[in-house]
Amino acid sequence: MRKTMTPGNELRTAFRRCAGALLSVGIFSGIINILGLTGSLYMLQVYDRVLPSSSVPTLVGLTVVMVGLYAAYGLLDFVRLRLLVRIGNRLDRSLRQQVFAMSLLLPLKTGHEGNRIQPIRDLDQIRSFVSGTGPTALFDLPWIPVYLVIIYMLHQSLGILATLGAASIVFLTLLAEILGRTPARRAMESAIARSSYADAGRRNAEVIRAMGLSNRFGRLWGEQSRHFLRDQRKISDVVGFTGAMSRSLRMVLQSLMLGLGAYLAIIGEASAGVIIASSIMLARSLAPVDIAIANWRGFNSARHCHAQLKRTFQSFASIREPMSLPRPRHSLLVEGLTVAVPGQQKPIINNVTFQLAAGAGLGVIGPCASGKSTLVRALVGVWSPLRGAVRLDHAALDQWDIEDLGRDIGYLPQDVELFDGTVAENICRFDEDAEPKAILAAAETAGVHHMILRLPNGFQTRVGEAGTALSAGQRQLVGLARALYGEPFLVVLDEPNSNLDSDGDVALATAIHAIRQRGGIAVVVAHRPSALANLDQLLVMAGGTVQAFGPKNAVLADVTRRAAEATAQSQRKPDVPLAKDGTSTVVPLHDRR
Repeated sequence: MRKTMTPGNELRTAFRRCAGALLSVGIFSGIINILGLTGSLYMLQVYDRVLPSSSVPTLVGLTVVMVGLYAAYGLLDFVRLRLLVRIGNRLDRSLRQQVFAMSLLLPLKTGHEGNRIQPIRDLDQIRSFVSGTGPTALFDLPWIPVYLVIIYMLHQSLGILATLGAASIVFLTLLAEILGRTPARRAMESAIARSSYADAGRRNAEVIRAMGLSNRFGRLWGEQSRHFLRDQRKISDVVGFTGAMSRSLRMVLQSLMLGLGAYLAIIGEASAGVIIASSIMLARSLAPVDIAIANWRGFNSARHCHAQLKRTFQSFASIREPMSLPRPRHSLLVEGLTVAVPGQQKPIINNVTFQLAAGAGLGVIGPCASGKSTLVRALVGVWSPLRGAVRLDHAALDQWDIEDLGRDIGYLPQDVELFDGTVAENICRFDEDAEPKAILAAAETAGVHHMILRLPNGFQTRVGEAGTALSAGQRQLVGLARALYGEPFLVVLDEPNSNLDSDGDVALATAIHAIRQRGGIAVVVAHRPSALANLDQLLVMAGGTVQAFGPKNAVLADVTRRAAEATAQSQRKPDVPLAKDGTSTVVPLHDRR
């Protein structure tokens, strides 16, 4: 069976698939570092052989060899960078589907906390680092001891000085890692918070503009930006300090190497070529450290994103695709359903139980915050229950394949969101194999067919981001057609007539009738009585529990009777307290003291 949810080691598996390419990068890095000796050896031969012998042919021969080796060096370095870009792209291809699926599921699994976890951004950060020059430093760092050994071969004193200098620069790099770890983490968190705040402002731009909140929202945004810039400044200070110290130390070391080489040449323990060759070789051996410091911020971000992405993968259990089940045709059963907001444990609805047979139509009513929307989210599998189950033909929703279940569920939420595409694409749920007659059937059942034909390009009219090219009522009707596409068995509509006029109410009632006539089940959350047309069952919720369930007329009569009794009781004259002498006492509504 193919997997529908990635296991926790998927990230490691993706890197293992790139092991061959990474090995090639390592081989190229080895050859490049060997070729990096070209400059030192060239200068050594020029000073020790060419100048004493005054041989022009030798100089020309050495120069030709040097140019050829540096050409090979440049070519291999270019190939290495191309390999790293392709490794980054391969990682992205291996993980992007799973990462995108997790980004969609995180808000449903962790609630608002899921907004702080951004798997797509984490993957982009890893790919960006792998595709850059940062990894080259990691492949070149192991060659530092090789260069030091060669310097030792030139002279022991030069080797000791080079070793002390390299150790000092490596110490600076480790110090930067220790000092910058916490600021880097805070900088990452503040960047996410700042980005989330900006997204919230963009989504609510109309409210901010209409209610004059621009300045206040701007102040809040400024506070987020202040934290962001503070964290960025701290990390920049750490990287800047260590980078400056590393460059200064490297230049001092090169000068000291020249001075020590000159001294050794004066006392006859080294040749003149050793003076230049040792200095060049030291600079070449410390170059990976400089690259590592320059790319340290990217490396630290990539490491943080790798750890975050690994935790995200591990938070999703390894779930295999369930065995294929026949399409539901008979019943909807809700057993002791208890649901909370994702990421929390406090229930919003508690112990909800009812059953509907094929062809039934259920209306769900109740005051605000009674748990109606939470119930419908659980019915369509958006929110997982703390306890209990929702069953279609006796199979719990988690026993169904997600794609198969989506085919048999139609859902219209309170806030209708359409995607940037054509009206037809939105109705058919972007199904590439959708047949035009199925799209037309859904539009006709929703009563939106003629409205769509009056649009500039009919069914091929692009609705824009979030459906902004359509009015609220048009978006709701297109969303209704999307819910009806493919004749799903269970159709759940959450306040489907909140933006509809009288014609829309008629279309909605017709659609509900059509669902029931073909043997489907319709569940409608309603505040307006017109949405209850063509429904035969009614469920009343209050305080997260079921107050009444049964035939619509009987439940409505009972609700009406209870409301009348409550009204009469509230209008009944309250008892007037008596004083000790038997006279009535007036109790003030407000204390004037």
